[in-house]
Amino acid sequence: MGRNLLDGDAAHVGTPSGEGTRTSAIPFHGYHQAGIATPPQTIGSFVSFDVTASDRRELTELFRTLTWRARFLTAGGTPPKAPPGSAPPDDGILGPKIAPDDLTVTVALGATLFDGRYGLGARKPVQLITMQPFRHDDLDPAMSQGDVLIQLCAGHRDTTVHALLDILTHTGGAMRPRWRIDCQRNPPRPIGTPRDWFGFKDGIANPDTTNAAQMNQVVWVQAHTTEPAWAAGGTYQVLRIVQFNLDAWRKVPLAQQERIFGRRKASGAPMYAMDENASDLLDPIYTNDPQGLITPLNSHIRLANPQTPDTASTSTILRRSYDYDRTLDIQGGLDLGHAFCCFQRELNTYITMQTRLEGEALVPYISPRGGGYFFALPGVRDDRDHYARGLLT
Repeated sequence: MGRNLLDGDAAHVGTPSGEGTRTSAIPFHGYHQAGIATPPQTIGSFVSFDVTASDRRELTELFRTLTWRARFLTAGGTPPKAPPGSAPPDDGILGPKIAPDDLTVTVALGATLFDGRYGLGARKPVQLITMQPFRHDDLDPAMSQGDVLIQLCAGHRDTTVHALLDILTHTGGAMRPRWRIDCQRNPPRPIGTPRDWFGFKDGIANPDTTNAAQMNQVVWVQAHTTEPAWAAGGTYQVLRIVQFNLDAWRKVPLAQQERIFGRRKASGAPMYAMDENASDLLDPIYTNDPQGLITPLNSHIRLANPQTPDTASTSTILRRSYDYDRTLDIQGGLDLGHAFCCFQRELNTYITMQTRLEGEALVPYISPRGGGYFFALPGVRDDRDHYARGLLT
């Protein structure tokens, strides 16, 4: 995915300095939030919160505080000094001076925030709903939904942990963590897009984030639509926490694994590309394979995008996913899986796509456990702006 130059996701500024340290900063201000069209960083953390603010005024103050902290953390710098005898305002995890480390803080709202607590019901994004389980889901309520989702992405894990601790310190009276998933993007092996724990390349097909017209068509909510005016510049965010059944997967022959996914495992190329060096950038074409003899009709990529006239409008999303590696499960097995994250102008695009995938051949090897639907806010325009200002005024 190329470097995006849209407002709010400009190219990095600054240069690396010192082994293991990055000083580049991704601009915070813009029409869109960073962390959406931004090229994915190596480390990700998704944290869901229940808002405990007592009224609309406290809710507004919460978003002002979030903006204040996100603006500082993403730019980096030296924290203020504490008065003598007082606790330091920063925990020092990143040293005396905070390096930006490509940190992005992306804030999204869940449908539950628009209940009766704050009088926001009439201003809810039109398609925003609570995630309902699909046919094969095993959703854990303790790992699902939430009033606010904060996505933290950076070059290193200590940066996201530091940012989360900072946010918790300054907002503890107005929201509390509901669930959290820490994750990473594996390096390309050997080139191209990263591989997931199944060994297949992930997120090959994506819109061009440098193409403003395409992004406006498939990702960014536009003004003068059925959506509330404040939502322009935002986007619907989906997060699905999917556990992989790797014990069963390892017993599947390679040829069958490729037919389940619909791509070559080594290269990521379409099934009909027999050359081991074929590029994963090749888009699969099914016109000469209507019966699915080459790329099965129930393969993952073919159901996600069948390339038929009636599915053309429900097949394009911006994937920005990560892989997770959590502690052992209660049976003593590894808990490895995928934090599937995507953005789209209409939530129904994803729901329709995932409904098609209920019949995919990958079903026996995955177990969706949590996540939710959210609306990623428009960007913070300048120093006078704050998260959700259009919604709350």
